Amino acid sequence: MGQDQLRVGLVGTGPWATTVHAPGLADHPGTVLSAVWSRRPEAATALAQAYDAVPTSDLDELFEQVDALAFAVPPTVQAELATRAAEAGKHLILEKPIAPDLATAQRLADAVTSAGVASLVMLTLRFAQQTRDWLDGVTAAGGWRGGSVRWLSGALLSGKYATSAWRQDPAGGALADIGPHAFDLLDAALGPITEVLAAHRGPEDLWQLLLEHEGGITSTATLSLRLPVQPTVVEYSVFGEHGLRTLGRTGTANDAYTALLDDFAAMVSCGTTTHPCDVRRGVHLARIVDQARAALNR
Repeated sequence: MGQDQLRVGLVGTGPWATTVHAPGLADHPGTVLSAVWSRRPEAATALAQAYDAVPTSDLDELFEQVDALAFAVPPTVQAELATRAAEAGKHLILEKPIAPDLATAQRLADAVTSAGVASLVMLTLRFAQQTRDWLDGVTAAGGWRGGSVRWLSGALLSGKYATSAWRQDPAGGALADIGPHAFDLLDAALGPITEVLAAHRGPEDLWQLLLEHEGGITSTATLSLRLPVQPTVVEYSVFGEHGLRTLGRTGTANDAYTALLDDFAAMVSCGTTTHPCDVRRGVHLARIVDQARAALNR
């Protein structure tokens, strides 16, 4: 382990933890995977052994061995454990959604702010270089009048995430899982989303949403994880004075995670606690999800 490497503990041992977080933390020059936590000791041991890390199911023991924690667990579990980790002075890499509801997300953000620790939310697309270039061009051009996103997938029909309990729960699904990704890029491209004007949830957990941004710009989002679409369709668009600009799915999750770790290690090294994708971004996205749920009842 290099002297300047962050000691990071991984919370979770599921598919996302094993295919993205663990190899990313182990391979990045600024981090070392020091410990793996799971409520299932055998799972923690198996993953930890593959990376010469320490397995544990004891949070206090975990906190003693790391400078930071990366989370790959359901939102309810993440919110509880990440709040405790922040209070213990640990820097955080969070999955989206950062919590199961807005109030819990705000409590987590308050703990992060009070502790003065660094935080980043794993908004995968935002860390892809192609996305960054697209957003730079969109921002520089200006003059946009609206936009849209379509994210259609069969991920919950079969495959490694089909058994994910929180995604299968009616309170989870497409809105909670891919909604933060969808809203994040629309928000970054067109300006802050201020209100969910309308929301409809149909069969196959198909969400149709109308969003308002600062300045009166509107956008739409169509989301589902239960349609037999292969491969997954991810398409963003903005339109206005400069015509139409589109962005599809870019890069790989592993490349995006490497870019996230670049920023995370730099934040901790410099003592910076603010970033466009920090915990406060997670709260903003949680607020939009909360408004979407409320809009169903209007």
